[in-house]
Amino acid sequence: MASRPDTSPESRNQGYKDSANHVPLTPLGFLERASSVYPDHVSMIHGSIRRSWRETAQRCHRLASALNRLGVARGDVVAIMAPNIPALYESHFGVPMAGGVLLTLNTRLDVDSTAYILEHSQARVLLCDRAFAPLVREVLEQVKTGLVVVDIDDPMYDGSEAPVSELHYEALLEQADPAFEPLEPLDEWDSISLNYTSGTTGRPKGVLYSHRSAYLNAMGNMVSSGIGLNAVYLWTLPMFHCNGWCFPWTVALIAGTNVCLRKVEPKAIFEAIGQYRVQHFCGAPVVLNMMANAPETDRFKPDWPVRAITGGAAPPAALIATMADLNIEVDHQYGLTETLGPSVVCSWHDEWNEHSLQEQARIKSRIGVRKHTLEGAQVVDPQTMEPVPHDGQTIGELVMRGNTVMKGYLNNPEATGQAFRGGWFHSGDLVVVHPDGYFEVKDRLKDIVISGGENVSTVEVEGVLYHHEAVLEAAVVAMPHDKWGETPCAFVTIKPGRSTTEEDLVAFCRKRLAGFKVPHTIIFAELPKTSTGKVQKFLLRQMAREYAQTH
Repeated sequence: MASRPDTSPESRNQGYKDSANHVPLTPLGFLERASSVYPDHVSMIHGSIRRSWRETAQRCHRLASALNRLGVARGDVVAIMAPNIPALYESHFGVPMAGGVLLTLNTRLDVDSTAYILEHSQARVLLCDRAFAPLVREVLEQVKTGLVVVDIDDPMYDGSEAPVSELHYEALLEQADPAFEPLEPLDEWDSISLNYTSGTTGRPKGVLYSHRSAYLNAMGNMVSSGIGLNAVYLWTLPMFHCNGWCFPWTVALIAGTNVCLRKVEPKAIFEAIGQYRVQHFCGAPVVLNMMANAPETDRFKPDWPVRAITGGAAPPAALIATMADLNIEVDHQYGLTETLGPSVVCSWHDEWNEHSLQEQARIKSRIGVRKHTLEGAQVVDPQTMEPVPHDGQTIGELVMRGNTVMKGYLNNPEATGQAFRGGWFHSGDLVVVHPDGYFEVKDRLKDIVISGGENVSTVEVEGVLYHHEAVLEAAVVAMPHDKWGETPCAFVTIKPGRSTTEEDLVAFCRKRLAGFKVPHTIIFAELPKTSTGKVQKFLLRQMAREYAQTH
């Protein structure tokens, strides 16, 4: 029932909050709109599967109904371990429609980490693709919370792993109610999902997203990525990573078409682009690198524009040029799990198209400016919180605030308070601001190399190494040094069929860098990565320390 309007003189021009003018923001409404306005438009492509928005909505309602029958109540956590398949997409709607909080598990974590996350989150239900049955069996030996497991029998799974449970996803949906009435959030601040950080410096932290933040970030994706009505989106980015940067909800917002990709391989990516006329996809630079170095026989050049959004390290000019030759425009964005994925974007200016490709790549290497849905972003001295000058030289820490920043870390008020100190979220990234206000990441606070009192940006050194024709991947970390304290150490992966030497790469860098920035040591190796394609520099730092002790 509506409250009685306040008619006092000081309130006559203020209005009053009522169900007529205030409804909790939630991306669940995107699904309902897509299914009612575009019921017959193809929403899902997965192998031979084709589903409309009407069918996808019905399946999400059935999932919510099934979870409700399994005892899931408001606030309960429902976990899922699966590759990019329809069930994982449906969980982004079905779980919150049941009042639950969605936990998308990193499919590349070890048994111990997975068990810790399930226990820390107090997950009630685990949906599990059969490919991960061996891991889940081991996990269940450690988890003591009475977890209910439901097997997902994906028709595109080509393995022979036996199911973990007697409960099966499709059977539960078949028996459930397609007219189940969704449990709308009581408050838009209610949690819609829970994402765990990589845990590279300790136990993973649980990052809570609200219905409001997911709604706003999904809307922001539409603007910042240029994705339009009924667009075709290819799932190369894992949906478990920051809820796929909120694109599951964005694709429903635009009533687009999801093309699922169970295995992210260059040939499969190019085939999907060609077969389904894909217009957008996201992924870490490693995905673009795989595509750029794919055999000619596996490549496909579309005769329509394709936009690829990448995050993490800035893509080198050579990679951008190769992708441009394939008619794929690379859009560099920046974000963290705590900011629901990309929150800073390199907003493009038309006049920049007149620059050379090399200059365009240099501009794109800057992460840009705050996204439309982020209220504030600035670079500050981390001690004084004073903004740094816009000179492209002075390094500070990037801090952000707004409605698309996480609610906080689950059951960790100390870490939450530290992350939000001074009223801003602290990224931990060292950044400069150019005169036009665009940000450029120089390093992580923990990754900077201090050699003889001079700060060395590992990003800058890596950028130089990427220009060498034989280098496929490069990562630079600090190596202990008796005289200089630290010196840059580069780990390099060579392109197939190419060769080079440490001496050659050092000479190459010496021509392009100040002497103190040139790597003293180059180690040829495969780079260890997280499940989202980020190089695990903490492992490389450990390897560099061990190397320094033995050489």
